[in-house]
Amino acid sequence: MALTTLDPITALIVVDLQSGLVGAPFIHPFADVVARACDLITAFRQRRLPIALINVDGTAPGRTERPRPGGAFPDGWTELIPELDRRASDIVVTKRTWGAFASTDLESRLRARGVTHVVIAGVATGTGVESTARQAYEAGFNVTLAIDAMTDARPNAHDYSIEHVFPRLGETGSTQAIIDLLERTNAHELA
Repeated sequence: MALTTLDPITALIVVDLQSGLVGAPFIHPFADVVARACDLITAFRQRRLPIALINVDGTAPGRTERPRPGGAFPDGWTELIPELDRRASDIVVTKRTWGAFASTDLESRLRARGVTHVVIAGVATGTGVESTARQAYEAGFNVTLAIDAMTDARPNAHDYSIEHVFPRLGETGSTQAIIDLLERTNAHELA
C-alpha cells in the first residue's frame, strides 16, 4: 500500500537505537537503520514535529518458556546512540517491556503535544517496533512504519511483521517516501 497522508501533528518514534545493540547480529546493517532513522529525525526537526527516542532497560515481569538474559546490563548499554543527536525538546522514554506505550507515559506526552499520528522506526522489527506499533494503533494513533529504517536478528520475524502485521496497523513505506510525504504535507500547509 502506498502512503496516503500524514496528520498535521505527526511524531517520530525511534525504538531502541542504543549502545547495547550496536554490533548485534541484525539481518540488515545497524548502521543503515541508524542512517535512515537520522534522516527521519532531520526531516521531523526541520518541521518542528515531535520526536520520541525510546530505549529499553529490562524486561516485563512474569514467567516465560525461554530464559531471559539475567543480570544487570553493562555500563552504557541503555544509552541512546550519539547519532540520534538527542535534544532537550525530544521526548525520551525508557521502557521495560517490548512496546514503548505499556507502563510508560509516552501516550500522554504525545497527546499533550496534539499528536494524532506516529511514524515508527528502530529495532527489533518483530518485538520493540511491532509492539510499539500495535500499542499506538490500539491507543487510536494513525501509524506509519518506515520499513527500511528497522531490522531484526530473526529474518522470519522481520518479514512476517512487514508483510502481515504492519499493513493491518497502518501504512508502510520507505524513509524517502515518508520524507517526501512530509515535504508535500508541509508545502500544502504553507499554501
